Amino acid sequence: MNDSVMDDSVIDGGAKKSTSVKYPIPQRRNVAIVIAQIAAVAGCCWWARNASGWAELLGLATVFGVLMNSVYSVIHEAEHGILLNDRRLNDATGVGMALLFPAPFHLIRQGHLGHHVRNRSDDEAFDYIFPGEHPAWKRLQLYGIITGFYWAIVALGNVVVMLAPFTLVRKNFEFDKPSAAFMESLNPRYWSWIRWEACAAIVLHVGVVWSTAIPVLNYVIMYSGFGFMWSAMQYVHHFGTERHVWRGSRNLWIFAPLDWIWLHHNWHQTHHHHPSIPWVHLPQLGREENPERGFLPWAYFRMWRGPRHAKESVRNRYAGRTLP
Repeated sequence: MNDSVMDDSVIDGGAKKSTSVKYPIPQRRNVAIVIAQIAAVAGCCWWARNASGWAELLGLATVFGVLMNSVYSVIHEAEHGILLNDRRLNDATGVGMALLFPAPFHLIRQGHLGHHVRNRSDDEAFDYIFPGEHPAWKRLQLYGIITGFYWAIVALGNVVVMLAPFTLVRKNFEFDKPSAAFMESLNPRYWSWIRWEACAAIVLHVGVVWSTAIPVLNYVIMYSGFGFMWSAMQYVHHFGTERHVWRGSRNLWIFAPLDWIWLHHNWHQTHHHHPSIPWVHLPQLGREENPERGFLPWAYFRMWRGPRHAKESVRNRYAGRTLP
């Protein structure tokens, strides 16, 4: 392996070719899901334009939160190159769906693939306070994740990426291990893509609100429902787990229809063990390997205990290497 750039096998376990026959991509189903999601997002925008009263807006935010987490599950499949068989169409679909997030696909893709190699190391353990770190900062960070502020930072990051990408370097984030590790792993060859995608995301959302006359407050409330749900679930599968890159995750469950709508994203340990296997195959594989699953809401509430002081150090094997 190259000393400075990770090979794709780091991300997909080197198993893509061998698993593609046994675990094929459900391409037609995925295309149908993407079309249905776009139509549903359009429907929610119409609802937001006409919604009135806090009860209706709360209902809108809840429905949109469930829907957009399904959209994120599609983005997640595209990040791993297992949404569509053709890689160019796969990435193009990922770019388009990520605009709804809103975020540059090529940026959050690197963030997610980096998560697969940094998980539970000292460079990505939000539930631990390491020597030299301020407890207040780690609590602010963790509670920010479980209350929705993480999504807000990602969404507002479009402006930073578009106007001041030069600030996104490791030396500006040395105060925070996960951010510094993320910045260090970014591949510079994607920066032009990332800036254009950030610009497109901003134009899209401003255009939707302006052209359809959606009240800005209604639009913010609608997206806040998604922001809270998405952010709250970003660490629920990892909090308090073993300090191991893929065993440091857990399979969870919630009501069966939600598991399907979210493309079995809660079979999370199974996904970490087999990141190149499409969503539709995860339940069968998970039941064969580790059928134990916790209840997602209980796992979420446990995170409110906050971070604790670390008793061991786990090195990130890929520190200093650039993502492919």
